[in-house]
Amino acid sequence: MQINFVALFIAAIVTLVTGFIWYSPKVFGTIWMKENNFTQEELRKGNMLKIFGLTYIFSLMITMTLMSLTIHQSGAVGMVGGPPLIDSAKPSFAAFMADYGMAYRTFKHGVLHGFMSGLFFAFPLIGINGLFERKSWKYIFIHSGYWILTLTLMGGIICGFA
Repeated sequence: MQINFVALFIAAIVTLVTGFIWYSPKVFGTIWMKENNFTQEELRKGNMLKIFGLTYIFSLMITMTLMSLTIHQSGAVGMVGGPPLIDSAKPSFAAFMADYGMAYRTFKHGVLHGFMSGLFFAFPLIGINGLFERKSWKYIFIHSGYWILTLTLMGGIICGFA
């Protein structure tokens, strides 16, 4: 099973591009700032190179997890002894890959699993944190919506092109 690492690097950029749009003043940026009691001046004080750099690194970590959630062959490959380049690959590996090697490797399938990851993993995490931090439902829904959309797009890119 070949992995297209360029697709993973591109998928990691989605967090930045989606965030740029989602948190812009014309979309949810103004509401987000109000819910966090931020001002434009406070936001300008941040080290943007550090913020964007670490965001990209964290996003690469997310792509590795999404790859295992969207590409089902990665779990099955472990069951049949691993890739053929490793001596432990069983003869059934070639048969499995011939039958199922590219099954469900589409953008649409990745979108489904990315969306489910956002809805059933990111939303509850943000919701739990928001409740304990006494944040508003607006805050929770703004962040959850961002992650649901972002993971949906990332899942599509990873499954369809990685």
